[in-house]
Amino acid sequence: MNCGVFFDAPQRRKELETLEKQITQPDFWQDQNASQRTLTVRKRLTEKIDEDDRLAKRLADADAYFELAREGEPVEDELGRELETLRQELERVETETLLAGDNDHLNAIVAIHPGAGGTESQDWAEMLLRMYKRWAERQGYGFTLNDYQSGEEAGLKSATFTVSGEYAYGLLSGETGVHRLVRISPFDQAARRHTSFASVFVSPEIDETINIEIKPDELRIETYRSGGKGGQHVNTTDSAVRITHVPTGTVAQCQNERSQHRNKDMAMKFLRSRLYELELRNRREVSDKLEASKADIDFGSQIRSYVLHPYRLIKDHRTKFEMGDTDRVLDGDIGPFLKSYLLSRRAVSKPA
Repeated sequence: MNCGVFFDAPQRRKELETLEKQITQPDFWQDQNASQRTLTVRKRLTEKIDEDDRLAKRLADADAYFELAREGEPVEDELGRELETLRQELERVETETLLAGDNDHLNAIVAIHPGAGGTESQDWAEMLLRMYKRWAERQGYGFTLNDYQSGEEAGLKSATFTVSGEYAYGLLSGETGVHRLVRISPFDQAARRHTSFASVFVSPEIDETINIEIKPDELRIETYRSGGKGGQHVNTTDSAVRITHVPTGTVAQCQNERSQHRNKDMAMKFLRSRLYELELRNRREVSDKLEASKADIDFGSQIRSYVLHPYRLIKDHRTKFEMGDTDRVLDGDIGPFLKSYLLSRRAVSKPA
C-alpha cells in the first residue's frame, strides 16, 4: 500500500505550496490576524505531511520484514512489534480523521463540579480529575491544574485544568455532561451502596486571533485567599481571582499562580474561552446550554455511568459503548469511549 496516496499527501503538499507562496507576498503581514491563521494552517499541514511520511516508512519497514520472513529469516518478533506499532499509529490517525471541527485542534479547558451527595460526590469529582490527568499523561499531553477548591472532608468542590496538545479539545469535547458513579461508599460505616454525580464541562482554549468582546462593566471581579493545592504561598495572600460575566452568569477563576495579576490574566483567558464556546452553542441552537447542564447534576441527566457494585461496568448512555475493566478506565484509559462518541457524532452528521 502506498501510504502517501492513502492519506492524500500529494494534495496536502499542493496546499502547503500554495500557503508558502502567500507567505512570501509583500502584503502578507498587513493583516496580523489573517497571517497568524495562515501560519497556523501551515503548521498543521506540515505536521500532517511529516506524519504521513512516518507512516509510509513504517509500512515499508513492515514490508521488508515480511520479505525476510518469506526468505526464512527468524524475524517474527521484530515483525510483530512493527505491526503492533503500526496498528497503534493507524488507530490514532483514524481517530484524528474524526476531528474536523474548527476548534478541535485546540487545547482544552476542563471544569469539574460535584453534584448532589456531599462528600460522596466531592470524592467522585476527585476521581474524575485523576482519570483525566492520567489520560493526558498517557497521551503525552500537558496537564495544568488552574484552580482547585478542596472538599470539606474529602475530594473537591471544583477544579479547572488545561490539557495542552494537538486535538485535546476535539478528543475531550464529548466529555461535557454528567458522570454517575455507583459504589459501596468508603464513607458509610454501614457499607451501603451510594450513587454520586459530577459534571464535566469542556471548552476550547481559544487563541488571540479570535475576538471575543467583553465589556468591563459586565464583569464582577473578586479576590480571595487560595485554599487548595499549590504550596505554602496559596494560603498567605488574597491572590486568587474569580471573574463573573454578569449577563450570562459565566464564572472563571484561578488560584494557581503566586501573583494576583497573573491569576487575573488566566481567569480572563478561561472566561473568554467559555464565552466563545457558549456563543458557538447558541449559534448551533443546542438546547443543553452551559448553565442548564450545570443546574441538573442528578438522576436521569448522566451521559455515562461508572458502576463498581453490585457488578463492574462503565457504560456511555449516548453511544451504548461499555467496558467491564473499570480500574483500567478510571486509571485514564478512556480512549475507546472518546472514539465511540466521535464515531457516533460523525454518523449523526452524515446526510441521509
